[in-house]
Amino acid sequence: MAETIFKLNVSDDQIANLRAKLELTTFPDELDNAGWQYGAPLADVRRLAERWKGGFDWRKHEAEINTELPQFTRDIEVDGFGALNIHYVHQKSLVRDAIPLLFVHGWPGSFLEARKIAPLLTASSPDQPSFHVVALSLPGYGFSEGPKKKGFRLAQYAEVGHKLMLSLGYNEYVSQGGDWGFYVTRKIAQVYGGKHCKAWHTNFPNASPPSLLRQPLNYISHLIKPYTSWEQAASERSVWFESQGRGYFAEQSTQPQTIGYSLTDSPVGLLAWIYEKLHNWTDAYPWEDDEVLEWVSIYWFSRAGPTASLRLYYEVTQSGDRSITNPPRIPLGTSHFPQELRWLPLSWIRSTTGNLVQYTHHAKGGHFAAHERPEDLVGDLQRMFGKKGAAFGVVSGKTGYA
Repeated sequence: MAETIFKLNVSDDQIANLRAKLELTTFPDELDNAGWQYGAPLADVRRLAERWKGGFDWRKHEAEINTELPQFTRDIEVDGFGALNIHYVHQKSLVRDAIPLLFVHGWPGSFLEARKIAPLLTASSPDQPSFHVVALSLPGYGFSEGPKKKGFRLAQYAEVGHKLMLSLGYNEYVSQGGDWGFYVTRKIAQVYGGKHCKAWHTNFPNASPPSLLRQPLNYISHLIKPYTSWEQAASERSVWFESQGRGYFAEQSTQPQTIGYSLTDSPVGLLAWIYEKLHNWTDAYPWEDDEVLEWVSIYWFSRAGPTASLRLYYEVTQSGDRSITNPPRIPLGTSHFPQELRWLPLSWIRSTTGNLVQYTHHAKGGHFAAHERPEDLVGDLQRMFGKKGAAFGVVSGKTGYA
């Protein structure tokens, strides 16, 4: 499992192929005054496609990513699946007792989601804990090799993340994740919690309703306690997502190969598919065109191709792997951002997600917290693992302070 330094270096042929495909794009028509009601607006997608074809400088973005993020690859042996070559960021703190932290992204995210939080987490300060940040590209995402066999589920993704931390010399560590990162870090907490994973934090908690028989106090509390104004708004956001925003999930968790042909062959198809989520899942985040194109380019130029990233949905959903069973006992912290896709009552999280020791509600932000509200997310981690935090000192000999 030797480590190899990695630099983004997309071939000239790949860039030329992208531009050639963009040149041949046939756009659909659009109803008058459709706005966002029917999906990504034609004017937006035309503008972004034109920029991607002619004005967007991938080499500039490639160089900036390589400069800002120390990247590596190494082979990780996965039981039953052989060795997968895994891409990851490893940004170390100068603080000797920094806390090792594994950051796990989701879809349609990537390792780039750690770009804004890594320098904040690794900073040295007498008042805040510091972290060594490891952000992997999940198998099949970014520049990690994808699995070739069926049945690669949460246990396997968790095994990759855990073995990566061990290979870096971090026998004990903590984790943070949203979207699929929640499910992967929860599995890590379940399987490797206690001995290796010492605490976990998420901005996308999933939970089941408390049971009258197993959690009677939380069950009764949920029935009689009225929602606050922000909880009501969060509940309405969840209703919108369930009724208007889950079409992608139905397709990717049942027939990922079918949609994969479009996303792999058509750069505009991939652009519109992801851009819709970037817009709808954030809290009026002011996306710049090149920012969107950089995000989508990671998928277009990915090692395994865009379709590989979708299969996680099928494998996990069809196997029932997302169900809540045996909540981890190690400390759990959560952050809630108002435009997150799903909100669940605190009593549910406390009852069925894990050993909740910290819960923070923020006034702004959405699904991509590490990218939208990096200071808020980092602040929550610093409080949780700081000297007055509920998870202070959980990693042996690593307080995060100089």
